[in-house]
Amino acid sequence: MTPGTVQQLAIVVLLVLPGTTYLFAREGFLGIREAEQESGNRILRALGVGVLLDTVYLIAAGPQLVRLLRGDRKAPLAGVGDHPRVFGLCLLLLAVAVPALVALVEARWVRRRRAALHERTPTAWDALFQDRGVCYVRVRLKNGGWAGGWYGTRSRASAYPQPGDLFLESQYRMEADGSFGPRLPQTGGLYVRASDLDLVEIYEPRRRTRGDTDDRS
Repeated sequence: MTPGTVQQLAIVVLLVLPGTTYLFAREGFLGIREAEQESGNRILRALGVGVLLDTVYLIAAGPQLVRLLRGDRKAPLAGVGDHPRVFGLCLLLLAVAVPALVALVEARWVRRRRAALHERTPTAWDALFQDRGVCYVRVRLKNGGWAGGWYGTRSRASAYPQPGDLFLESQYRMEADGSFGPRLPQTGGLYVRASDLDLVEIYEPRRRTRGDTDDRS
């Protein structure tokens, strides 16, 4: 339901914003958990955390927050107009800073308890191409065929949550055993989808030419 009044909008902000800030901060520190890849689960978690934080705020400073919102005129949200800077500072603290701090503390606690560090990259495909320099890429298709090319500065690899796919800026002829042959003349690049592959191999170049261009061309 869309909020119809300023009071309803304020309630939505107070319930949703702290939890949303926490969720985004947590994903930035720890990555997206498998159980929260569906939007419905993410919304429920954000609402739950928002309600929990609001409850803590009310227990810790309920009377002061109510006086700030009502102001001297005792009208709903009158205090926002009377003291906009104070209200903005409190909103920044309670809806942004505190949830982000909670996410940071949780992330550090989780990392200490884990035997292996959880990478921020949600999939192995992202980890393979994140911060990847120029290189040769060889792939084997599910039908047994080989393909390969040069992953250079004009190449692109998709990232989560998009399906895995890869654009290599130049293509090479591949031998029957999968070894690289000569660079195809007038090649305009090679596009492959991760769903069509059963093997991806990375080969670092022996040397780099000026501009990080294909050193075999």
